[in-house]
Amino acid sequence: MKRPAHVVSASIAMLLGAMVISLSSQEQQPAVNSGSPKDGQQLFDHETFGGNGRTCLTCHSRETGTVSPQGAQLRFQQNPNDPLFLHDGTDDGLGHGVTRMLADATILVTIPLPPNVRLADDPTARTVTLRRGIPTTLNTPSLDPILMLDGRQPTLEAQAHGAIFDHAQPTITPDAADLEAIKHFQLTDAFFSSPALRDFARGGPAPALPAGNTDSEKRGRRFFQDLPPGPQFKDGLCAACHSGPMLNQTNQFLPIPGVIAGSRFQTVGISEFNTAGNPVREYIFINPDGTEERVFSADPGRALVTGIGREAGTFDNVNAFKISPLWGIRRTAPYFHDNSAKTLEAVAAHYALFFSIITDPDGPGPAQPLVVLTPQDQADIVAYMKLLE
Repeated sequence: MKRPAHVVSASIAMLLGAMVISLSSQEQQPAVNSGSPKDGQQLFDHETFGGNGRTCLTCHSRETGTVSPQGAQLRFQQNPNDPLFLHDGTDDGLGHGVTRMLADATILVTIPLPPNVRLADDPTARTVTLRRGIPTTLNTPSLDPILMLDGRQPTLEAQAHGAIFDHAQPTITPDAADLEAIKHFQLTDAFFSSPALRDFARGGPAPALPAGNTDSEKRGRRFFQDLPPGPQFKDGLCAACHSGPMLNQTNQFLPIPGVIAGSRFQTVGISEFNTAGNPVREYIFINPDGTEERVFSADPGRALVTGIGREAGTFDNVNAFKISPLWGIRRTAPYFHDNSAKTLEAVAAHYALFFSIITDPDGPGPAQPLVVLTPQDQADIVAYMKLLE
């Protein structure tokens, strides 16, 4: 499915200008494993809470903390009845077809609409169902307080509760001790991509950017250093949004007015380009002054949590998602909220397209974009990201 031109232009126009200018309400049932203390790994690996057979481990693998298309395909070959291929892992959410899971490893996620947001094609709807990847659990529980791709869950306990009810169809409600045990298990050694990240979570020094060994890695490093833009706007280009100890926040050099250093949400054109070909819908945001703002999007992301549209003048709501940590990134494919980039090479290619559009002052024409990522630049960026253990 090709993206409509008006979707891309409406979503990117503001960013272009800025860059160039510089628990459940159902009846509670007794919880499983009422003894204490509870075994968090037992709950994570094996507890279904009387649901559809899924456990936390179903969707958060030991190796990657998520599920890739290759992993889904292998599991389907081994067992087509694997619980991964049930419920929201099916094409329609009702148990029919698994083409989406096998191709993209996305699940159907139902998000409440903010009070001031409605769907143009279904004005009475109070939820919307979207296709999203499964967030990795590597490093996240101990080192990233922003949970879920859109940041909608405030705590690990709330995240576990939401995941159980949203995806496992439980008939037995987990109690507070269950959720606490799952949380503490996720803080153990198995959930870190490296000893350095584990030590950092326990009060040690923040991990430092590796120097690089090959020429490509050394060239790639400059994109990730906190540096002001150089003559070609490449120095520190990736660090503008991948800074801080976890390489997951903006720095002081991001040239977007109003975006402060340390912010965690940005749009980088994923919903706008919609490479995944997900359905585009029209969302109507009612602004505080009563005016309506219409947004066409495959997934508005953070805006479905905040209710803030584009007219508020921010870049971290409509189509924005959590800036992902980069440590361990080579292990956690696929990438972006819709899993549209299956490899790090595809990530680099996306950014080459993204920057060629948002830094082109006159659109397609004789003037060159301010940022041009060459094939060598892209290879260097990928080589460096693979060092980030």
